[in-house]
Amino acid sequence: MVDRLSAARPKATAPGSDERSLEEIELRLLLEGIALHHGYDFREYARAPLRRNILMGMALEGVPTISAYQDRVLHDPASLQRFLNIVGVNVTSMFREAIALRVLREEIVPWLRTFPSVRIWVAGCATGEDVASLAIVLRETGMLGHTRIYATDINEGSLAIAARGLLPLESVQSSEADYRRSGGRGALTDYYAVAGEMARLDETLLSGVTWSRHNLVSDASFNDFHVILCTNVLTHFSRELQTQVQELLYDSLVRSGYLIVGRLESLIGWGSSSLYTRRARSSWRKPGRGEVLRRCAAPPAKGRLRGHPARRPNAHHERIRDGGDDPAAARFRANPDHFRDSLRAG
Repeated sequence: MVDRLSAARPKATAPGSDERSLEEIELRLLLEGIALHHGYDFREYARAPLRRNILMGMALEGVPTISAYQDRVLHDPASLQRFLNIVGVNVTSMFREAIALRVLREEIVPWLRTFPSVRIWVAGCATGEDVASLAIVLRETGMLGHTRIYATDINEGSLAIAARGLLPLESVQSSEADYRRSGGRGALTDYYAVAGEMARLDETLLSGVTWSRHNLVSDASFNDFHVILCTNVLTHFSRELQTQVQELLYDSLVRSGYLIVGRLESLIGWGSSSLYTRRARSSWRKPGRGEVLRRCAAPPAKGRLRGHPARRPNAHHERIRDGGDDPAAARFRANPDHFRDSLRAG
């Protein structure tokens, strides 16, 4: 159906001008409207996968044009949630970054033990698999009780699922080998109970997690972190937006702090790669005070992308900076069925 919708859409008459095609105009207006009205900024996401996801969303909504889709997404909260579920690309699994988590166990945790308390940010946490994996590693290394985990995502529906501590049982069971590769010392079954087709995580794993909506594109930094996990998020951004987000992550790390990205992502080739020491394939360390890197380069240019507003403080971030809970997380726990039903409708 997606292919039929794409084929049936009229094209602009100007020869050789893809950007001026009717579809491109509609696409830009859709993204502009969502950014201005809802505050979700996808304008610098990689175009090809974004277009595919939008066509998929149109098929689900049963609308023939992007303009009709725009009307639906701007005025119907349920349609907006389904749009976010599609565009957010929340496909994930526990311990998928096994090698990076082994580095966390063996190299980063000994450094973290030198601090009385630790702050870790899981940026783009989706439905919580990375948060659960991190919490298990911290539990097994004796650091969970000394660590405050901040888990953020642009999608409130994903946060609702993550905050409940429920994961698909089949997915969790299939992660056992990756858990072992990460240096796991027990069995994943030690950390969850079976609840039908779901795995209910030990609630003590997530008791030190603060959940909050955060937009990596437009929101400002809200704390200084010892470790930031931002896995399989950057790959969905344009090159220009990747640079902007990497600047935010760099500024959010303490000196000597660690940034962990996805195994298929790399900072090599970007200006920011020269600001870190590479520790493993997907683990990077910010230099400490007085350290000089072998290969130096100017930091990424400050400022913002053309046409983008300056980064703004998120309304909830002052509350969560000192470990207070995000009011949205309380709403998730009080009424999770609302979010689950909107996801099921998609």
